[in-house]
Amino acid sequence: MIQSTRPAQYGFAERWLPRLVLAPSFLLSLVFIYGFVVWNGYLSFTASSLLPRYEWVGFHQYARLFANDRWWVAVFNLFKFGVLFIGISMLVGIFLAILLDQKIRFEGFIRTVYLYPMALSFIVTGTAWKWMLNPGLGLEKLMHDWGWTSFTFDWLVNPDMSIYTVVIAAIWQSSGFVMALFLAGLRGIDDSIIKAAQIDGATLPRIYWKIILPAMRPVFFSTLMILAHIAIKSFDLVVALTGGGPGFSSDVPATYMYAMAFTRGEMGLGSASAMMMLLSVSAVIVPYLYSELRRGSR
Repeated sequence: MIQSTRPAQYGFAERWLPRLVLAPSFLLSLVFIYGFVVWNGYLSFTASSLLPRYEWVGFHQYARLFANDRWWVAVFNLFKFGVLFIGISMLVGIFLAILLDQKIRFEGFIRTVYLYPMALSFIVTGTAWKWMLNPGLGLEKLMHDWGWTSFTFDWLVNPDMSIYTVVIAAIWQSSGFVMALFLAGLRGIDDSIIKAAQIDGATLPRIYWKIILPAMRPVFFSTLMILAHIAIKSFDLVVALTGGGPGFSSDVPATYMYAMAFTRGEMGLGSASAMMMLLSVSAVIVPYLYSELRRGSR
């Protein structure tokens, strides 16, 4: 009788023990992530200022947001930053991946050097590039000390160019990660396809352009989604490198949201901007998830 109950007890434990172990983290995530997302969404429709106020005002905060010039500067900066950051990072990553795919000497060492910036936080990257691009400390001063007194590189303090310093730092940090993704994709291509193309007389550049790169469409799409996600949420790099300045010339939506909600006491306006960022991230992630689900069903 005892032997017949043990399998049932073991089956019960196998079914419910993993669920009991995961339940606390699931509940905490449900409350402190999704619960606060819902709460933030509700605050965006209220008259909250320094502290939450639950007086319903409809779309008033969104109307204020869209009428705010600083918000549109942040949106346009995000567009410039996103296009340049994603485009150049992918180009540099593909080039480095193709270079390493040629089985060059010291490949492991070179790959480590390229990947090293990704091990740093964006705060460290922003601080380092702030020193390097500071006209009184970095590149411009070095050129002047070497005798090129006419050399100027004042992008960090130039309102029209400050956002491009963020682009430079972000590309430097993320290109190695993109290289790793593409290199993994290249190493997954069947060598017999390449050998067959070489037998037919195709040159190596034509093989990459016509055969290998088109076969890596899933890698391109995944990389695009990841970089777009990083670009939309950019905050710490901007804060460490430019602080959103000079003035608010290098603001992005994340720094705008922080300034409104935690510096200027406009919690309702900051919540509205955060919801717009959430919609932007959703616009990137939802198509990706949909394509993955369709691929899995096939």
